[in-house]
Amino acid sequence: MKLVFASNNKNKIAEIQQQVGSQFEIVSLEDIGCFVDIPETAETIEGNAILKANYVTENYGLPCFADDTGLEIEALNNEPGVYSARYAGEQKNSEDNMNLVLQKLADQTNRKARFKTIIALNINDQQYLFEGVVKGEIITEKSGNMGFGYDPIFQPEGYSTTFAQMTMEQKAVISHRGIAVQKLIDFLSQIG
Repeated sequence: MKLVFASNNKNKIAEIQQQVGSQFEIVSLEDIGCFVDIPETAETIEGNAILKANYVTENYGLPCFADDTGLEIEALNNEPGVYSARYAGEQKNSEDNMNLVLQKLADQTNRKARFKTIIALNINDQQYLFEGVVKGEIITEKSGNMGFGYDPIFQPEGYSTTFAQMTMEQKAVISHRGIAVQKLIDFLSQIG
């Protein structure tokens, strides 16, 4: 089965393709000739995933899924949340985003955080949502050079390493996106 993943984020695409293996072929927006940066104008993570999936369905008529992820930090009233990618500005720079989080948490003892991913799947004229959540904390300085986004400052519960210190395979088992993708894979396997 070929599925469009409504993204051009090569890191996310590689992470998801690695997890699904040869069961499904994941194609990017670029692969279907879509070069539009689909606006993420919803107020929620769910809303943005749905916007992206619906854009592909409406304009290309292909089965697809889209995800949106947010980092929610307890001491910052669950910021950056839906604004995670552009927390430090529209340039969407991961280093700037991490630096802003570390700066805002400098005097905080409560460093609890969670990553939340929502996947919206459009297939057979139906829409399905899958959620993945992982709890953890924001460490005081960046550690590790794997992964992307906030991975170097997020340490999942029960681990002494950040996501950026884990291999793609290790991260896929416990991460927010990994959990949501596994639910997606299980569902697609059921419907054949």
